[in-house]
Amino acid sequence: MTLPHPTLPPQQSAPPPEPPAGRLPEGRGHMLRRRVLTLLTIVLLIGVPAGYLVISAGQSRDSGRDKERESSVVGLQDNRPSQMKRRVFEIPVPSDAWNVAYYETSNWKTSRLYVQFTTTAGGLDTFLHDSGAARSALKPGEVTVSDRDADIVGWNFTPDRGWSGATVKRERPRPTSDITVDLTDPAFPRVYVVSTTSP
Repeated sequence: MTLPHPTLPPQQSAPPPEPPAGRLPEGRGHMLRRRVLTLLTIVLLIGVPAGYLVISAGQSRDSGRDKERESSVVGLQDNRPSQMKRRVFEIPVPSDAWNVAYYETSNWKTSRLYVQFTTTAGGLDTFLHDSGAARSALKPGEVTVSDRDADIVGWNFTPDRGWSGATVKRERPRPTSDITVDLTDPAFPRVYVVSTTSP
């Protein structure tokens, strides 16, 4: 006698998992917004620094061209050196100085800034003080600028003038300044400075 096979109840598909308590299922619009925000965050994290690098490289290239153009000029330039140059070479040109000129040389070993200007007696005292010296440091009859440096910019320290000189030595890597002053007219001294720094 054959027994009938028991009929199995039809299988039902499992219901979708319930979202965690307190969270609603993510809608399509919300998911798209989240992906767009993620993409935007990645673009900002990568793109903004890259943009800064491009801008910085352009500015550096322009600065290099300016320096190259400036270095191609031979001899003193009738102008004040930039504030940055004055700070680096520690040459505090007085604000009331006139007939100011400068020249810069640079190589792998040393950099030099040559500056000349005319000032008042008070302006000279201020300049010396801000340079780390004083009027008493000036030695009468002494020219501290070397012949080599004088030749580079065409300075002529003839013996018929009232020269006084001082050298301001600073701890490296700060520059050393050779200061020579023409005190033939004490009311309006003419100052010549060579500041040398070794990178």
